[in-house]
Amino acid sequence: MKLNGTSSNTPSILTESLNGKHHNGSSVDAVLAEEMGDAHAAASLETPLRDDAFDLDDDLKIDLIEEHFREIMQIMGLDLTDDSLKGTPRRVAKMYIKEAFSGLNPANKPSTTLFDNKYQYNQMLVEKDITVHTYCEHHFVPIIGKAHVAYISSGKVIGLSKLNRIVQYFSKRPQVQERLTMQIADELKKALNTEDVAVIIDAKHLCVSTRGVNDTASSTITSAYSGKFEDEATRQELLRYISVSTATI
Repeated sequence: MKLNGTSSNTPSILTESLNGKHHNGSSVDAVLAEEMGDAHAAASLETPLRDDAFDLDDDLKIDLIEEHFREIMQIMGLDLTDDSLKGTPRRVAKMYIKEAFSGLNPANKPSTTLFDNKYQYNQMLVEKDITVHTYCEHHFVPIIGKAHVAYISSGKVIGLSKLNRIVQYFSKRPQVQERLTMQIADELKKALNTEDVAVIIDAKHLCVSTRGVNDTASSTITSAYSGKFEDEATRQELLRYISVSTATI
């Protein structure tokens, strides 16, 4: 059931945040956000989620986002009767829940079946140039780049596609690149039962290239090294592999 365009099941914090205003009309959160600017601050490894984050099912979330995004478009003065625009609120809502931010829901976490390392391969395995599409949590615009992940087997191996899926899962949520890098590394250590893991991400932030300083040339590199990858020689070996031209088919 919906009341005044908002579901009766909508978490109370939504209403509270909409009503929380300064005396000058600006919200408390908005003022804090302006003061913070583009600082990449993250209080923990976990993506900040409320305890009631999954009390609403996906269909209801899509309905609510559609309503609120329609309101945003109306505030901007867009004509929602236009054939090109009238379906946009629904498309955006479905994209948010089913695609761009699907990694928020733990139900979408990929399974990670391990196999015995029958070949006794004891060198590093590197999966490089994994496509990263995520969204800056400060402006909700894309971060696009490549991830390189590596591990040294502790007796078990994982299917190569699972490495890609782990990267994709943690990418499909609002992120800062530092947290994304650490989340992927932490998940690989748990899944592979080894500390010998490395993750490097090189990405362009559209919050830098399409707004603010409008710098289209720069990219951001983050890394996480643990176990044997903390050794300088092992790290340099990894970096050499990454610098080699990618095979083409």
